[in-house]
Amino acid sequence: MGRSPSPCSSNYYKRKRSRSRSRSRDRDRHKIKKTSASTSTSKSVEEDFSFTNYKRDLNKIILYSNESNTVVNNLDDFWVFLKKYEATLRKAGKPIIDYGPEENSDNTSQTFSKFDCINFKTSIKYVDTVYHDSRRGKLDKKLFQAFLNIVSIYLDFKNKEKFEKLRKLRQAQKDLPVAKYRNEIVAAVKNERVVVVAGDTGCGKSTQVPQYLHEAGFESIACTQPRRIACVSLSKRVAYEMLTQFESKVGYQIRFEKSKTVDTKICFITEGLLLRQMSSENLPNYDVIILDEVHERHLMGDFLLGILKCLIHTRTDIKLVLMSATINIKLFEDYFSAESAVVIQVPGRLFPIQLHYKPILIDDKPTRDDRLDPQPYVQVMQLIDSKYPRNERGDLLIFLSGVQEITTICDAAQQYAEKSKNWIVLPLHSGLSLAEQDKVFDYPPEGVRKCIVSTNIAETSVTIDGIRFVVDSGKVKEMSYDSTTKMQRLKEFWISKASADQRKGRAGRTGPGVCYRIYSQEQFNDMDDFSTPEVSRVPLASLLLLMSSLGVSDVRRFPFLDTPPEDAVENALLELKQHGALTSNEKLTALGKALANLPVEVCLAKTLVVGAATLPPHKLDSALALAAALGIRSIYTTRAHRDFECENARKPDESDHGDPLTLLSLYCAWLREKRDTRGGRAWCRRRGIEEQRLYELTKLAAQLRSLLQSSNLMETPEPESMSSAERALRHGQVKQLKDARRQFKQKAANDLKRKKRLKMSSWEIVDENANDDEDIDIRDVEFRLTNDAQRIQSLIAGSSASSGRDLVMLKLVLCRALYPQVAVADGFNHHKSVAEQLYHTWSKPFVFLHPTSYFGKQSKILQLTEADILSDMRELNAVGYDGKLPVSSKHQILCYLSLLETTKPYIVNSMRMPAAQTLLLLAHSIDTNIGFTSWQGNSTPACAAHTRWWKFYLVAVTRYVCSAAVMVKQRRLLLSSWCRGGVSGALKHVPHFLKMKLTMTRRRKCK
Repeated sequence: MGRSPSPCSSNYYKRKRSRSRSRSRDRDRHKIKKTSASTSTSKSVEEDFSFTNYKRDLNKIILYSNESNTVVNNLDDFWVFLKKYEATLRKAGKPIIDYGPEENSDNTSQTFSKFDCINFKTSIKYVDTVYHDSRRGKLDKKLFQAFLNIVSIYLDFKNKEKFEKLRKLRQAQKDLPVAKYRNEIVAAVKNERVVVVAGDTGCGKSTQVPQYLHEAGFESIACTQPRRIACVSLSKRVAYEMLTQFESKVGYQIRFEKSKTVDTKICFITEGLLLRQMSSENLPNYDVIILDEVHERHLMGDFLLGILKCLIHTRTDIKLVLMSATINIKLFEDYFSAESAVVIQVPGRLFPIQLHYKPILIDDKPTRDDRLDPQPYVQVMQLIDSKYPRNERGDLLIFLSGVQEITTICDAAQQYAEKSKNWIVLPLHSGLSLAEQDKVFDYPPEGVRKCIVSTNIAETSVTIDGIRFVVDSGKVKEMSYDSTTKMQRLKEFWISKASADQRKGRAGRTGPGVCYRIYSQEQFNDMDDFSTPEVSRVPLASLLLLMSSLGVSDVRRFPFLDTPPEDAVENALLELKQHGALTSNEKLTALGKALANLPVEVCLAKTLVVGAATLPPHKLDSALALAAALGIRSIYTTRAHRDFECENARKPDESDHGDPLTLLSLYCAWLREKRDTRGGRAWCRRRGIEEQRLYELTKLAAQLRSLLQSSNLMETPEPESMSSAERALRHGQVKQLKDARRQFKQKAANDLKRKKRLKMSSWEIVDENANDDEDIDIRDVEFRLTNDAQRIQSLIAGSSASSGRDLVMLKLVLCRALYPQVAVADGFNHHKSVAEQLYHTWSKPFVFLHPTSYFGKQSKILQLTEADILSDMRELNAVGYDGKLPVSSKHQILCYLSLLETTKPYIVNSMRMPAAQTLLLLAHSIDTNIGFTSWQGNSTPACAAHTRWWKFYLVAVTRYVCSAAVMVKQRRLLLSSWCRGGVSGALKHVPHFLKMKLTMTRRRKCK
């Protein structure tokens, strides 16, 4: 057995040192091996690692910031940046995981880093949670710090991007032509009372002049615009340029909507609203009032100009600035000669535009049906395709006169586009929905051009970037008014030279362009220099009533820029006297004052006043909804009367009493849809209804209700009581709706930053049965914020004419307000087809039923049957009647809103009423013979100088009802009660009176 070596021996230490060196070498080899494996593993992990694998957790825990300390505003944009950032690092061979600067013992960076400029711990929720959450796995503290470093790089990138945009913005402002005239404009406004800025298209006057004046020290600036869309878009643009998007320094105020507060310094407002402010006692103390686009010569614009001309003499602190592109400078200089107006002309910034007259040979011979020939417009598209390469950008804008012409050209252009694959065809007119209108601002795919077919809305109201080619038809459809026959005429006219130049200028805003005029130069030379002002071609009754309410003593001497026709003024005053708004001495009555406070036509305002005096309070909502429905634009889309499926879908809600009651029925059906479901858009599309108009109807009815309450014409109801559970439920609903509104605004702001691409099938009709109500509809959100479930149910109950008595009273209220706008059927209608049915009115004989109206499609309900016609000749001979017109107790008349002439003179928005009873009840004076069998009358005291315009015979009155003396007594009772306002006792006679069986024969206008 061997002996172990002694610790003292030298061999023992040698062997120990040898074993120690061996273990050390083994440890080194293991360490090297482990380090090598760790390095290779780390490289493999870094190659496969991506923060996008943790996107859900990082969004939930890290990037949802406190409201007061927002770090990342747009998550989608950030993750797009992160993907590109990781791809760039991989391509460069750099590690994705960058842990940032090393920390020293004092927990401070040894060198400066932008990473330290943001305190993430105070900005991000749950910053410590991620360090200790076992579910994170590999996402440890160091990885999290590396991710925050990428966030800081992203924020630095966005800041540089914003500063670059700001630099470009300020440079673009300096490059505008109007910038050179800044000091001159400011000095003129400070020293003079009236300044005229005549700036060509694209000079920047609309956005820059308000800013110049604000920076010069003017604290309250009002800038009027003729259209609501211009107020909203200009206010957003000016706020963006002034870096005050999230403040209220720049605001707008339009009908039913405003962003103006007490802190607003620049307010973009419509002309009508500014007039309403001036008619009230609380006129804001504006320093400067800017009237933009005065060349359009709208009715309210011209009237506002005259009011301000008088106002600046009583308020010397107000400055007036007029701005326009194609302005008649001499006209305005002469108008403000007493005020020594200063004119500043600013040149535009247009690129060269090639002008071609009649580039395609057109057959000047009129066709048999006089329809627009689309071939010349398609040939222009073919010319562009053959002459200009596809890689050269530039879209086409075609100006046409109306919707029917747009449809014709779009159909032909779409057929060519489907063959060539080079075009996307888009219509543009005011009848389209907002979403369809916004398509014209989107970008087409590469190698494809947009063909926008538009009315004159694209002349000034809408600016579309990228337009290189313009085709001008030289035509426009305008509404004119014949004050003698009370008829509006929608006719096609040649445009003015100023409008032609405005259309041409659309081709040269972003680069050199080409304008094709589909008419000859001789025709251009024959055009008027400027367009006809509205004051010469529209009804003046509402304007003269507003003037009287503002204190204008003699409307004939008002200083209009262009004096309206004398006969138009006299007929408008006569109409106001007929409605009782003015006395015989043309003084404003109490009724006239009430009518002037309501922002609708005189006859519709009278409907509300009469309804407030006659209808029970819980049924006044029906009169409000009816007046609002007739006071807004048509709720029907362009395909509503062309699509058979749309017409069938509307039939259950149509009323056989006429168009006004059909509108009311459709509105109630829509309210029930809003109550029962969260939808509405698909319901409206299936019926060819523009839902935006129904929202406007609701807002207008609410505004009218508020005005009636403020005028003490309607009682203010007590707020409905709610239980604690209902209040809690409503509070939760309001919170959700406000969150949805906030999300929509955030999404809308993000959408503005990114370009939208059109698809080749953009013009195709979408599936009308598709339900897209799951998307956020901001109009529905706003509707439900102001109308809870109880309020919607109240609107349904109040707007529905549920009983026969309610329906009769509602019809009578409307007919009383519209009278003498009634039409009597021609005696030979039963021998004519539907399209040939004739009617006669007090002001215009021989008018037709409009083909899209209810009675235009269902005229049989107005015709007499053989059983309705009295054939007993003995009774006819007894009253001395020997005419050939039918005798019946079922005769009906039509009460209508207006007359419109397009291809024929038509009755618009008509409602049927029993003939004899209505005429006896509403006529001002009645003459009869001693036997009470022959009756004739007129409309109002103002018509006393005219001949009796209606006449009829009553046959055997005592046999069917009662004596004629009783009828006259009942009529007088109703009229006297109506005038005194105490109608509660007389209302019970009205339904019975209207149902009396009066056998009669009609005579149209008597001599």
